[in-house]
Amino acid sequence: MGRELRDEIKQGKPFESLEQEALLSIERTAALLMHGFADSLKEYDITPTQYNVLRILRGAGRAGLCRNEIRERLVAQVPDVTRLLDRLEESGLVERERAEQDRRLVTTRITRTGLALLSRLDGPVAQSHRERLGHLSAAQLRSLIGLLAQVREAP
Repeated sequence: MGRELRDEIKQGKPFESLEQEALLSIERTAALLMHGFADSLKEYDITPTQYNVLRILRGAGRAGLCRNEIRERLVAQVPDVTRLLDRLEESGLVERERAEQDRRLVTTRITRTGLALLSRLDGPVAQSHRERLGHLSAAQLRSLIGLLAQVREAP
């Protein structure tokens, strides 16, 4: 068994409830995992959120997606998807095209440069995931995935 969360965050008194401890444990774990993931992407000059957008657009193929569709598919919600897409476009990783019939509709697609970056990242990202979660068995990972899904389904 791992260290107690109370010890990690140097909390002297007990948590107010099991729910509080569980929520803080999820938060702490997510923060540590994301910090490690961000570190593994630094040398590629890309953030986890930018990586997530590129991954989403690679999956969408040549059809691309509009801003709202990208926002809905993001793992972590961000306040300004337009600015995020602006930065990716400035880097040459995505391109946007305004529809002829409805100028309000803008489709975003991943570029060849974006696809090449994702190709280079596939191995390091998989390795990063193994480093952070590879010590768990397949059964433990399935159990964790199921428990987290149950938490997300709560009213």
